[in-house]
Amino acid sequence: MSEKRHVIDARRCKACGLCVDNCPKDVLALGSTINAQGYNYVYQKNPDKCVLCDICGIVCPDVAIGVVVE
Repeated sequence: MSEKRHVIDARRCKACGLCVDNCPKDVLALGSTINAQGYNYVYQKNPDKCVLCDICGIVCPDVAIGVVVE
């Protein structure tokens, strides 16, 4: 049986906020940590609320976040 997990690629995130705005469970937020490109990248502020719906991955223009199947 395959497992799903939520992933965030901080190197690719440009802090556009689309994933934060579209998350139905209020899992994501813009953090205070800055990546190499100078953006405050997204983090899971409420990881226990994530239902692995992958809406964040669908709306992300940089493919920096989403749900992967292992």
